[in-house]
Order: sequence, then structure tokens, then C-alpha cells
Amino acid sequence: MSKYLVTAALPYANGPVHIGHLAGCYLPADIYVRYLRLKGEEVKFICGSDEHGVPITIKARKEGITPQQVVDKYHAMMKNAFADFGISFDIYSRTSSPVHHQTSAAFFKDLYEKNIFTEEITEQFYDEEAKQFLADRYITGTCPKCGNENAYGDQCENCGSSLNATDLINPKSTLSGSAPVLRKTKNWFLPLEKYQDQLSDWIKSKKDTWKINVYGQCNSWLNDGLRPRAMTRDLDWGVKVPLPGAEGKVLYVWFDAPIGYISATKELLPNDWEKYWKQQPDKKDNAKLIHFIGKDNIVFHCLIFPAMLMAQGEYILPENVPANEFLNLEGEKISTSRNWAVWLHEYLQDFPGREDELRYVLTSIAPETKDSDFSWKDYQARVNNELVSILGNFVNRVIVLTHKFYDGKTPPQGTLTDADAQLLKTAKVKGGEITSLLESYRFRDALFEFMNVARAGNKYLTETEPWKIYKENPTRVATILNTCLQFSASLAFLAKPFLPHFADNVLSLLKLNDYNNFNKIGAQDFLNEGHTIQPARHLFSPVNDEEIEKQIEKLNKSKLQNTPTNSVAENQKPETGNFKPETSFEDFSKLDLRIATILTAEKVEKADKLLKLTLDTGLDQRTVVSGIAQYFKPEDIIGKQVTLLANLAPRKIKGIESKGMILMASNEKGELCFVSPADHFSNGSTIS
Repeated sequence: MSKYLVTAALPYANGPVHIGHLAGCYLPADIYVRYLRLKGEEVKFICGSDEHGVPITIKARKEGITPQQVVDKYHAMMKNAFADFGISFDIYSRTSSPVHHQTSAAFFKDLYEKNIFTEEITEQFYDEEAKQFLADRYITGTCPKCGNENAYGDQCENCGSSLNATDLINPKSTLSGSAPVLRKTKNWFLPLEKYQDQLSDWIKSKKDTWKINVYGQCNSWLNDGLRPRAMTRDLDWGVKVPLPGAEGKVLYVWFDAPIGYISATKELLPNDWEKYWKQQPDKKDNAKLIHFIGKDNIVFHCLIFPAMLMAQGEYILPENVPANEFLNLEGEKISTSRNWAVWLHEYLQDFPGREDELRYVLTSIAPETKDSDFSWKDYQARVNNELVSILGNFVNRVIVLTHKFYDGKTPPQGTLTDADAQLLKTAKVKGGEITSLLESYRFRDALFEFMNVARAGNKYLTETEPWKIYKENPTRVATILNTCLQFSASLAFLAKPFLPHFADNVLSLLKLNDYNNFNKIGAQDFLNEGHTIQPARHLFSPVNDEEIEKQIEKLNKSKLQNTPTNSVAENQKPETGNFKPETSFEDFSKLDLRIATILTAEKVEKADKLLKLTLDTGLDQRTVVSGIAQYFKPEDIIGKQVTLLANLAPRKIKGIESKGMILMASNEKGELCFVSPADHFSNGSTIS
């Protein structure tokens, strides 16, 4: 039996949880943990609210309340929503707890005493009107890389570039609106560059086991070179820096937040937490640390936090960080500020008792390797056509027929035909495939195979038609229904990671104890002859049009309420005579435009206009066939950075599968040039 420590990213306590959070992090983590428990592994599932940082202080200022009141409100809301939805944390803690403050301060002090940090006096922005230093998120300005006028002091959310506040053009304080001035202040920096080689070797060792999007993003940062990063901030909300002369300073939120996993484990297991976090004398006894996160947290969990652990020297490093991409909503990016979201607590109010329906749909469209989209019409179709018509229908029919013909008692097994044995074998074989997929963090594919098991049951029941042959061959019907009941038990245990409420309901109907039978999938002896089962009841109910229209109407109201009023005047619009027809923002937002580098280029045989290109996207290497051979020599464009339409559906050109399209500009003479960044950008950088 192995030890696992599974963490889910600490949700930020300045708003409720939405379906993007669930699909990106908490649902896959819960599926994985439930699977490990079914296997009988020793596992702890850790999470809690991230309650420090500037956005919380900004929200508190806007609402005229204290930061503690902000986090108290949203911590309770998130904790209750997770519990109601069935996310099975062993503990859901919070970073404002005394245990966390003590643990974070002690971790910092330990690194300080090991002389890990460098002390630097730097110039930082100071708001003379508000009379305080400004944290990065209190400063906005123009991004020097893409020209976005609303970039923050730590990151441009338009191009994704990591920034320093002093990089911004025309910086402004969000507190007073005035231009800040530079003042000297002392902070403590983690010299990440000293751990570059160690991190590089470690990341390389994960090449074959980590997701390509995670591995690619880490490599991109390492290739750009790591630089020192301040681990303290001039702020009054957070974990106080435990050093003399550090008054008015707190730990950087991304220093203390991952330590929240450690402090929550310590809170859960005050006497045994070290056996999950620290290296054991026999390395084989080390726990396996798995971080479930969204793609925006990859750098912190794969580079900065591991560097902290390396510097401390006693802690284990993550075994895997299976980060997901983003979930969109009805073709648009989820936006909390515009209320363009499906909030978990509202879903639970509008669809009481339908937790598994949302779990199923979000897992079936999980953004595991690329962004995906949730729509209410798709939700309705998947629930009605798959959960109701296939999964629930099979179990319901089996139980109804057992009560009709055998008074609710398990009939004798009899001699199995090839068809009977094949059905049970299907459960066993598919169970093995599902296990392998879960081990590889491919939850979407695992769910698909689970539904194929249910389809096999429906097909078997439809083809054997026990309701038609009972009078002429009751012995055969007994074997058919016995097989279906045993198969239903396998189905319930296979469902437990994905659909825990459905699984528990089926086991209750079958009057089976919830002991570990996961390793018995496909067995013939879950129920003994004469075992009484309960009468049938609906396991899933259809979602009607009125329910869906209500949800769509709610979203449309949010869109109307949040539509900017300062739209461009009619007389400011460009002439459209030479432009293509207008497109919607929704359609444009579906385009995944990224920076990529041409690694190889060669002419396609028997095609004068085509070049076969190999591109490094930062996330993968892919082949694109482009009709530019008349304009460029292959050897001249190797190493060129280009713009790639990455989510164009693949198509075969001259027998070569082309995955994407290179964007080109053409002039009135028909000459072509690449659409490329003016400065070198990391491969995989998004264009929006």
C-alpha cells in the first residue's frame, strides 16, 4: 500500500466557486482520490481557502469592510459548496488560521537562517496620497510588450507576460488614481536562478509522465532563465515577516499559499504530518505528492514551490502536477467580474440532488489538454441521452424485471452462455482500461469507457429480451437477470470515482455493503441466490427545456447588465467596404492563437506550393502544411517565430495530417510575410 498526499489548488477567498474551478481542478482531484481509496491506498486529500494577497484588500476597500470579513464570508461559502457537491476533502482549512501563520513564518525563518534569501533594497512604487507602498496588483499601466493599457504590476492578463511594476508605461495607483513615485524599501528575495540546474534536471525526469502542457510551460520558463523573486511585500494583510525590522511587511502570497498544503496537513494530522511531507529514511516510504491545479498556477507549483522545498532540503517534491486548461462558458471565457459564470452554490440551489449530473458533464468535457466549452444545451443532451437513457435506464429495467418475475429476489445463476460470460468479461476488461486511464490522469477518457460499459449492458438486455421469453424459458431468464444484477454491481463500483451519489444509490437498491469491491469488477458473486433487492426508483431525471431556458436567460441578463456603455460611436467605425463581414466576439474568442517556432521545414513531394513544417508550440511539437513554398526557401525560415492558429481542426493535405494554420499577411502585390512578434516571445504565448 502506497501513501498519497493529494492537494487541490487553494481557491482564492474573494468570490464563490464556479464550474471552471470544478472542471479545472477540484473534480479531477476528487475522482482521483476516490479511485485511490477504492484501491485501498493510504491517501489524504488536502485543500483550503487562500486568504491573503492584494485582491482581497482591494475588495475589502471597495465594500468598506475588513479583509478578515471578506475571507470569512467566502471561506464559508466555498467550504459549504464543496461539501454539498461531494468533493471529499479530508480537510478544508484556511490560510488565515493560526496554524498556517505559524507554519509559514517558521518555514520562512528556516530559509532565512540557512542564508537562502538575498536582502535587496529596491525602488518600489509608493502612493503619496494613500501614504503606502503599492503591491503589484495596486498598480496598472500599459504593458510594454503588447500595449494593453490595463496591465497589472505583476502580469499582463492580455498577453500573459510576467512583469515588474516598474516595467509598466504610465503606471497609476488603483487606490488614488495618481501616478506613484519610487521609494526605496528592503525585501527578501528567493534566488531562483541558483536552483535553475536542479529544477531543470528534475523537470526533465518528468518528461514521460507529466502532461505535455505542464512540461512545455515549465521548459519555456527555464529556457528564458529564472530570476530572483521577492518573497516579501510591503503590505499589512498576510503572514507577518518574522524578522526584526520587518514591520509593515508580510510574506508574498505565493510564498505562503503553497505552504497552506503543509499547514492543513499539520492541522489534520498534528502528530503524523511529517510522514506525508518529509523524506523518509527509506525512500520507498516517501509519500507521493500530487498537485491538482489549473494552468495559471503551473509555474508556482512546478518551479517556485519546488525551489522552496529544495532550499529547505527535507521535503519531498511533487510526483505529478496534472494541470488542466480552462473551461469556457457558452463560447466565452468565464468572467467573475462580468458574472459570466455558473456558480456552484447557485447550481445546487437550481438543481437540487443533481450533483452527479454536473460531475458527469464537466468530466466528459474536461479541458485536460486544451480549453473546452460548457453549454446548457450540451448539458441537457448529455444528461438526457446518456445518464437517463443509457445508465439509469439499464439499472432501472433490471430491477423492475427482477421484481416482476422473481419478487425482488436474486434468481439462480444457472449455466452461463457465451453472451452472459462476455458481458461480465466486458466489465472486467473495461475496468482494467478505466484503471489505467485514471492512473494516467485521463479522466475524460476513463468516463467515456465507463459509459461504454453501461452501453454494453443495455445492448445485452435488449438482445436477450427476458420480458419476451419468461413464459417459455424461465430458467434462461433467471440466468439473464442474475447476470444483469451482478453486472449492475460492477457498474456501481466503477461509477464510484465519477458518480458517487449514483453509485451509492445503486448499491442501496442492491442492498450491497459499501466495502471495497473495486478489484472484483466483472465477478459473478456480488449477490447470492435469494438475496432481496429494493424496488426500482429513478436514478436520473430528464432535464426539461424550461430548466435550460431559465439558465440561459440568467446568463443573458448578466451579459446585458455588464455590457460596456462606452462603445465606439457610429461615426468612429472604419469603413467596411474592403473588410470581411463582421464577426462576433464569441466567435473570435474561440480562436486559439499562439506563438510558435519553426523547427524544420521541407518541401512536400509533388506539391510545388506546399511546405511541411514542424513547429514548437511550447506545449507540443506538431506538423503544419502551409502553401508558402513559392515565397520562402525551407532553410531560410528555420528558427522563425510565427503565429499559429492552434485549434484549427486537423486535416490531411497530400497524405500529411496538418494540425493548425500559420498566419500570414499579404499586400496588394500578393507578397507574403509572417505575422510574428516584434520581440522574442516564449513559445506557447497566447494572442488575444
